[in-house]
Amino acid sequence: MAELINFTHSPELESVRIKRRKLDGESTSELCTHPGSFGDMCIRCGQKLDGESGVTFAYIHKELRLHHEEISRLRNTDANQKLYLMLDLDHTLLNSTHLAHLNSQELHLISQPDSLGGSLFKLDKIHMMTKLRPFVRTFLREASQMFDMYIYTMGDRPYALEMAKLLDPQGKYFNAKVISRDDGTQRHQKGLDIVLGQESAVVILDDTEQAWVKHKDNLILMERYHFFGSSCRQFGLNCKSFAELKSDEDEAEGALNKILKVLKQVHYKFFDELKEDIAERDVSRF
Repeated sequence: MAELINFTHSPELESVRIKRRKLDGESTSELCTHPGSFGDMCIRCGQKLDGESGVTFAYIHKELRLHHEEISRLRNTDANQKLYLMLDLDHTLLNSTHLAHLNSQELHLISQPDSLGGSLFKLDKIHMMTKLRPFVRTFLREASQMFDMYIYTMGDRPYALEMAKLLDPQGKYFNAKVISRDDGTQRHQKGLDIVLGQESAVVILDDTEQAWVKHKDNLILMERYHFFGSSCRQFGLNCKSFAELKSDEDEAEGALNKILKVLKQVHYKFFDELKEDIAERDVSRF
């Protein structure tokens, strides 16, 4: 994965363009299997290709496509001491609301966005307010030692990138690994076909089980975070939100703290307890 991201953001890409110009009109099919394409050129030899095939990895680069054989190769050669963690945004790591949806008990937040220790943000550009879940920064820091982490949301790409900036302002955790509904291959579904990690090594954190129909065994279902009243109303809950109560989820007893302990156990079991039994290494069995 890192190899692929580095390629799409490096001078190597210009080198491929130069190769392509040199090779246009020449046959290189005996030398290159064309593992994928960048636009209409092979990512390996630069030859111009006819037609499109494979899977689009638009979240890495909008013009990148990889053939299934290359996806399999990348997954099988990624042998580090990390698993993969798919992280939903809304109600899992944070809670967002449109400014117009704030009720009378929440309007004070607009003039006091810094009153919650740097975890509340008023985003005028997208007319929203976002509250990060308590413990989320500690969670991301410690989870990043054990997992290659992806954001995977049903929100659109501009929203996903805005949230990534709030969660990871220095770009240490996610880099290009931000997947939105615009990047998926299945409508109204999330899937691991566009993730460059073995399915047996992928853990999913999400509050919506129905989003992962094909991967329920990899899913840890999250307790939903309802900071804003609009979030409660969205799910038909007759209760007060944290904002309305002028309170918040307790860090020590909250969902992210509890889940971090579970993730540590999963990582230990995968790499230490089963280190001699590769065939049994599958997070869905734990």
